[in-house]
Amino acid sequence: MHASLALTLLLLAVGAMWAVPPEPVLPPLEDAEPSKFPVHYPTDDGHYYVLYRGATLEGMDRPVRMALADGEVGMMRDTVPMKREAYYRVEAIPLDKARDSDGDGLTDVEELRFYDRQHPLNPAIVEAHHGAAVVRHREDFESMARRDSVPGANGIREMKFLMTDVDTDKPKLFLINTKRHPYHVYFYWYGLGRTDVDGRVFNSQTYFTNTNRKNLAGSVLAHDSYEGADGRTGLYTMEFWPTDPVTFHFVETAYEMLSACLPFIDGQLAYHPAGETQRTVFAEEREAFDRSMIRTISTEELFGSKTYEALNPGVTFGRLIVADGTASSLTARDIVIFRHLPNDLTHVAGIITEVPQTPLSHVNLKARQNNTPNVYLKDASTLPEIQDMIGKYVLFEATADRYLLREATAEQVDQYLESIRPRESQTPLRNLTETAIKPLGEIGFEERDVYGAKAVNLSELRRILPDSMTPAGEVIPFAYYDQFMRVNGLYDVLARMLAIDGFYQDPDLREAELAKLRDRIKDAPVPSELSEAITALYQRHPAPEGLRCRSSTNNEDLPDFNGAGLYDSRTHYLHEGLLEETVKQVWASTWNYRAFEEREFYRINHFHTAMAVIVHPSYQEERSNGVAVTKNIIDPNWIGYYVNVQVGEDLVTNPTEDAIPEEFLVSLLLADPEIGNYEYEVQYVRKSNRRVNDEPILAADQVFELAGRMQLIQKHFRRLYRGNADFGMEIEFKIDQNEQLVIKQARPWID
Repeated sequence: MHASLALTLLLLAVGAMWAVPPEPVLPPLEDAEPSKFPVHYPTDDGHYYVLYRGATLEGMDRPVRMALADGEVGMMRDTVPMKREAYYRVEAIPLDKARDSDGDGLTDVEELRFYDRQHPLNPAIVEAHHGAAVVRHREDFESMARRDSVPGANGIREMKFLMTDVDTDKPKLFLINTKRHPYHVYFYWYGLGRTDVDGRVFNSQTYFTNTNRKNLAGSVLAHDSYEGADGRTGLYTMEFWPTDPVTFHFVETAYEMLSACLPFIDGQLAYHPAGETQRTVFAEEREAFDRSMIRTISTEELFGSKTYEALNPGVTFGRLIVADGTASSLTARDIVIFRHLPNDLTHVAGIITEVPQTPLSHVNLKARQNNTPNVYLKDASTLPEIQDMIGKYVLFEATADRYLLREATAEQVDQYLESIRPRESQTPLRNLTETAIKPLGEIGFEERDVYGAKAVNLSELRRILPDSMTPAGEVIPFAYYDQFMRVNGLYDVLARMLAIDGFYQDPDLREAELAKLRDRIKDAPVPSELSEAITALYQRHPAPEGLRCRSSTNNEDLPDFNGAGLYDSRTHYLHEGLLEETVKQVWASTWNYRAFEEREFYRINHFHTAMAVIVHPSYQEERSNGVAVTKNIIDPNWIGYYVNVQVGEDLVTNPTEDAIPEEFLVSLLLADPEIGNYEYEVQYVRKSNRRVNDEPILAADQVFELAGRMQLIQKHFRRLYRGNADFGMEIEFKIDQNEQLVIKQARPWID
């Protein structure tokens, strides 16, 4: 708004409505927020007042607010943010000549007096337990909104809305009690009593059309942790189903009505084109959006400006400490503030990171597995209320909206730790009688106790996917690790280590002794018969670019124990000599500090832990790598797949300090029910900062191929694991140097 010019025009516009122009009362310009410029006007009890807005002095014909008399001087404020120049006028209307501006049979004055139920610019009428025509206070919004998750925001407050008669000049806006009616069609049937219209007809009149659209279905979401460039926190977004190609006309109608009927939002409403379909429409109609008063926000800005997110809510006790991404000697008694995402993580009591995470990072997978509270909190270690707690025992609670830190005692920490650990020791299964090195694809699902779940799942992938899409290799069974340990007396070394005075009490001592054990394993000789078999394996797989040796233990990749990141994988290169030297490095990682701590917490018998080794040619110069879940972790009621992907070999699970992976949801939709035409829609949460020329890391055909393979993987493994409706698989994939999709791992998703 051009302040000096607009003030002059504003005085003329207000004065023109009176026989004798009164002296207007205006706030000093420096005290007026640009997006909330108030219009003051004199009042008397015999009139009510309408505020109009226009893009020109002659075109001030859009009513945006109404008010009854308010003492000597009234004040109205347009709740639409003033993103561009605007002109206003106030009209005084005698009470005895009150209009029915919205045509609902009630006069404007009657609706102004029904302050909490009706709105003079919205003809909607609905019973209070179903919804409202106006929501004037945040408390009322919260009473109608339900917690939901959307791509990019967990447990956010969402209030759905439905507009009917959008094909007329008198559309009705219904703000839905979403706790009562979680779906728009339910409200249409039971809130509006339209049970004569079946779901197919409702959908055909509400979604995927701009020529036959009679209804418009959307949501208002409260992004309370959003922080704008101006430092203001909190934002509300207006959103539609991501695949619904809502055009500018309908977006503007909804935006204006929502702004008027949700006055407590007061300029903090933005339209968010949530899916690629809507981004395309927005780009095509950009000029119309720019000319309008609609505030818009991109996905990148919306989710890149969060100050807080609870990726895994919960309550815990522990000692609050600060660490960088390379910290060691952490224990299950520590609540850790990480300045950078750690490359690996042992079992801790709670996690706070100063950099955003994705649900598929190793940090969050670990948190989900262990039911550990895990949040992103911007600048956490510098916040005064947190600095006062560092080094102390605390209670840490993470909810969708906020976190709580309160001082606790060492006794409370001890009691809590014991309450969440298993009461009995656990002995993992291992079959040491089977000694065959077997090819992937020939190992049966029932052989998990011989080769480990990771190897078995990879073998199953080779059964259902093209050979070129999965690694081709072999697996060294548990029996080789066990024989190597026994022949070299390493189980005796382990027993002596566990008996060292202070071993369980001192994490630094524990870490040092485990490092010594790993060194002894790497230095010990491999029995000749095992050495010959491993050498023969090596000779069967000539790989100039190296052989990848990957861990597969009997306590990872299980339905209730993920074990992600506990053990090491190594690549063996031609110049490194015998393959067995690299195999020993993988065996040694059985005794990584983080792996030992995890097993100890769950009281897993260390002596029965066994390590198999998957061996296959290494992939070089991969174009991208990623992690995905074979179900919609955002909205389980809709078929979809959640994906994180990054350029090159910069891992999604353990990203480098400044790397941001691409994050998106692929939804399966029925585009045309009449012909059964299924299509996919991509909904980006954020772009990678490693993109080239701002092009998506995965091309559309690669995304759709990945989704199709995930659909097959989900069906196959759900049958094998006898999974329920919530079952899903987490996969790791890459696009290789030939632009081909490779799926290198699959394990049950812990939910």
